[in-house]
Amino acid sequence: MTETSAPVFDRVAIVGIGLIGSSLARALRQYGVARVVVCADRSEAACAKALDLGIVDEAMVDPGAAVRGADAVILCTPVGAYAAVAETIAPHLKPGAVISDVGSVKQAAVRDIGPVLPGGVHFVPAHPVAGTEHSGPEAGFAELFQGRWCIVTPPPGTDAAAVQRVTALWSGVGSRVEVMEPSRHDRILAITSHLPHLIAYTIVGTAADLEEETKSAVIQFSAGGFRDFTRIAASDPIMWRDIFLNNREAVLEILQRFTEDLTALQRAIRWGEGEVLEEHFTKTRAIRRGIIDARQA
Repeated sequence: MTETSAPVFDRVAIVGIGLIGSSLARALRQYGVARVVVCADRSEAACAKALDLGIVDEAMVDPGAAVRGADAVILCTPVGAYAAVAETIAPHLKPGAVISDVGSVKQAAVRDIGPVLPGGVHFVPAHPVAGTEHSGPEAGFAELFQGRWCIVTPPPGTDAAAVQRVTALWSGVGSRVEVMEPSRHDRILAITSHLPHLIAYTIVGTAADLEEETKSAVIQFSAGGFRDFTRIAASDPIMWRDIFLNNREAVLEILQRFTEDLTALQRAIRWGEGEVLEEHFTKTRAIRRGIIDARQA
């Protein structure tokens, strides 16, 4: 990844300086996508850490102050905070500013952010499909988005130039960009991201509820599959609480289908139907091959 020929935005304000926000701040500066990067975070310690790490030019706890004069504002808070943050920053946005976000639920972003923004401000939701189980400004790294998808989900009627600039921002930090409708995004992410996290939280929670002797053995002899589940289940609990509550319809639909499939496998095991199990496992191997071919492994 090389620096862009010219900054996409002069001044970018990032609201929320956790893993994604701090990674974006690093990438914007490292690849020359923005000339000035400022951040806001309700944690004074996080603001101080961001300044100490040198990943932003300015940091403050007041998001309204942070967005003044910004050409682009990227909300990197949990989805559940969107409405309150949008109301706070709305009076301070300059005309023509582009507002975006990084949340995993796009219909909720459209619902909670768009209606409170003033006229002349352009809202272009986005979702970089990247992350780790770590959090905080020190957890970020500029290369997080390289080769990963960023899904841009502009509502109908969104200014085309604003969409292009948000696309250029994410391309500039190394992402592969796809544009799609918010509702389609939420259905896709319900199966590719939200359901796997829900399953991981459930499996690790089941282990946590075992009697102490058995739980200790589970931890001691963890195989690769269980270790992967524990990594996923270590993700930010507030963020994932908000994701499930704000994408409940799509998650519940996929969860119902998963429950039906799980019941069918349970029956096959109970009745010794080896051919059914083998056929199912053979079919799912093809999905893994497809992921590898798509360079998403």
